[in-house]
Amino acid sequence: MTRQRRSRTRRSRMIKWWIAVWMLIIAAGLAAFLILPNPLHEQPDWKGLKKPIFVQGVLMNEPAYGTGESLQLPLSVVQEQINGNIHYEQATRSVILTTGHNIMQLQEGSKTANLNMKSVQLRVAPQQAGDIVYIPIAPLKHIYHIDVYEDSQTGAVILMRAGDRIQYAHVATEDQDGTIPMRAAASIHSRIYADVTAAQRLRIWETGEQWVLAQLDNGVSGYIQRDHIALADLVTVPVPNIPNNRKENDWRGKKVNLAWEAVYERRIDPHSIGELPGVNVLSPTWFEMIDSKGNVRSKADMEYVNWAHNRNKEVWALLSNGFDADRTTVALGTYENRSRIIAQMLEYASMYQLDGINIDFESVHTSDGPNVVQFIRELKPLATQRDLVLSMDVTPKSNSELWSKFLDRRALAPSLDYMMLMAYDEHWASSPKSGSVASLPWVENAVQRVLQEDEVPADKLILGVPLYTRVWTEQQQNGKTKVSSRALGMQRVANLIEQKKLKPVYDQTTGQNYVEYKENGTTQKIWIEDETSLKARVQLANKLGLAGIASWTRGLGDDRAWDTLATIKK
Repeated sequence: MTRQRRSRTRRSRMIKWWIAVWMLIIAAGLAAFLILPNPLHEQPDWKGLKKPIFVQGVLMNEPAYGTGESLQLPLSVVQEQINGNIHYEQATRSVILTTGHNIMQLQEGSKTANLNMKSVQLRVAPQQAGDIVYIPIAPLKHIYHIDVYEDSQTGAVILMRAGDRIQYAHVATEDQDGTIPMRAAASIHSRIYADVTAAQRLRIWETGEQWVLAQLDNGVSGYIQRDHIALADLVTVPVPNIPNNRKENDWRGKKVNLAWEAVYERRIDPHSIGELPGVNVLSPTWFEMIDSKGNVRSKADMEYVNWAHNRNKEVWALLSNGFDADRTTVALGTYENRSRIIAQMLEYASMYQLDGINIDFESVHTSDGPNVVQFIRELKPLATQRDLVLSMDVTPKSNSELWSKFLDRRALAPSLDYMMLMAYDEHWASSPKSGSVASLPWVENAVQRVLQEDEVPADKLILGVPLYTRVWTEQQQNGKTKVSSRALGMQRVANLIEQKKLKPVYDQTTGQNYVEYKENGTTQKIWIEDETSLKARVQLANKLGLAGIASWTRGLGDDRAWDTLATIKK
């Protein structure tokens, strides 16, 4: 073997030896990584926020402002984490807080707030800093019963909501001076956020098989191995027990059988009405919003109320918007105007000893839908305080501008005691095609959509039924069918059928009796509202567990109507 060859062999052996050594070093390092905990520390990323807010250990995007009794929370956090119904009114720079029992208006820069239509004083005024609107902590505690912990060293704010359950704990170490690492992730190889001593309090937000997500009072949150944790108190942020003295308790387990009373210019003589067997609520159309400031005109009649009460019937008087869309835009556009409407209705309710208020807003711009919801939310707590049942009339769901699309039935329902579904005018007065006012399949579909799509509870939904029908006239002109109609109440239709000696035929498609006849070269068609159709509607309400029946209108019904509607389950 030559010297050169021997040299190459030695170099080859040396390279193999070093490779083996490095492989051992890498293997040892890998083993150490897999076995030994990461000893490195890092600061948690609070995105540069000086007063970070945490909810269940999660950092919010916007900081708090102030400290102690002057602490304020950003509107976006309050809306997201406390109550999504908190309303900001740009026009008046107001924040409006509502629950089922309270309404509070706060205005930027003002220490005077309005609580349930009474002035109260705040320690600090709401304010805007940059693009962020801040709300003082005191009214949030009063209205929503939240709790906060503010750390004096880091400025961190831990926000806890009414009903939140908080598991307190501390780390368990054999050495009282020892520490347990709180890590950035649930792994011993993750970096350390804090070395936690046994004296430090922890809030446990998540619990896994091996790790818990915990948070220190100073705001730092991270993961600690579960076997290093000793649980302490489990505390629930109190939800106050607000007594429910509402009249709705009187209605629990009973069905509403309401008749609307259409009141035009002439006063209704209640003694000419009759006994209305089965009817337990009357809703006269007494109140109307008459201008854009929210002033309300009254046609109320104390004699009518006394007549109803003497017959054990409640009076839920109706408030309409006059079916004026532009007027409604302005009237519902500000807290001041909405409050004016509410204050007048509450005064009328007291003056006339009303039992409830029925809202009937129709012809409303779709863009004003949120203001309709806000109006109901602001009215609700004040109606509750005065023991008034609050109900609202809604149309079946459709894409109709002004009449249906503005109604957010899902958002309205929580603030209403009852929602009346006006399940009629399937074919309306000027319909280009003749047909039923409310065929049974169409009615059931309308009800099911509100129940299923909007999740309105069945025991809150009342089925509105028509006590009128339309006599349709079809006339051939220039090869086309011209359609017109006139509305008649039940008795007038019955008289017409008797006069014409007509024999109604049951129409399986609509679930109604039907007649047609010729007159002066035209075809007259009537889908009849009578005992047959009303009985089917009562059966539908019973089958679906609805809260009751509401009929439009009392003056169009007759004894057959009241006897049939009285069969609704009690």
